[in-house]
Amino acid sequence: MATIKENRRFLKTYFSDMAGIKTDAVLGLEKPAAQKQVKDGERLIKLASPSKDIVKCNDTFDNIKSRRSVRNYSDEAISFEELSYLLWASFGVTDIDSKGNKKRAVPSGGACYPIETYIIVRNVKGLEQGIYRYRPLDNELAFIKSIDKMQEVIESFMLDSKQPYLPGFANGAAVLFAWSAVPYRGEYKFNIMTHKKILIDVGHICQNLYIASESIDAGTCAIGIYDQDRVDALLDLDGEDEFVIYLAAVGKKK
Repeated sequence: MATIKENRRFLKTYFSDMAGIKTDAVLGLEKPAAQKQVKDGERLIKLASPSKDIVKCNDTFDNIKSRRSVRNYSDEAISFEELSYLLWASFGVTDIDSKGNKKRAVPSGGACYPIETYIIVRNVKGLEQGIYRYRPLDNELAFIKSIDKMQEVIESFMLDSKQPYLPGFANGAAVLFAWSAVPYRGEYKFNIMTHKKILIDVGHICQNLYIASESIDAGTCAIGIYDQDRVDALLDLDGEDEFVIYLAAVGKKK
């Protein structure tokens, strides 16, 4: 078990620890893929192109000023276009440069992008309840599996007894975002110095989701309390080379 002192050191940056380490990038090994490959049986769903038309508030100042963690949601569904926008705004491709490099809505240390976005859909127009993986480089979803008894599934990993404000609030969300880390994408370039960067990266993503949700009159609440093993198993992650590091609930405001 790590001590508080050890965890505080983790929050610092000591690149001197890299002395003598040759990263896989330096060794010329093959660079890991920027997003997961489509598995057999996964159905691809093309997302809507991002559009300003669904944005209710274009004022950045007002969206930042109004941003709050929202835990009470209405029964209104999120539209497919709104979900497409939230995925794009939080982690999507915003431009392609002259060399063909795809630019994202968020920064990443060393442009490693070691995060995958999964969504647990409960109430999105045009999508059945289930689990999907976002493929940002292609602006599409990979449908992984449907879910019966959605409330029971969410309760199985939410640890509601430990939620400090409103236990059970995630059950009312239209969609849950689940961000996983694929550490080797960063370790390839930064070895032992990548893991702090991964947590910084997912913070950028979640904050973009907050601001984008505010712009369409939806609410977001980040979630850091959950059952690690159960949510990893639900998303079919091995818990070692890929595992969940952050969640967020999204729904229309009451």
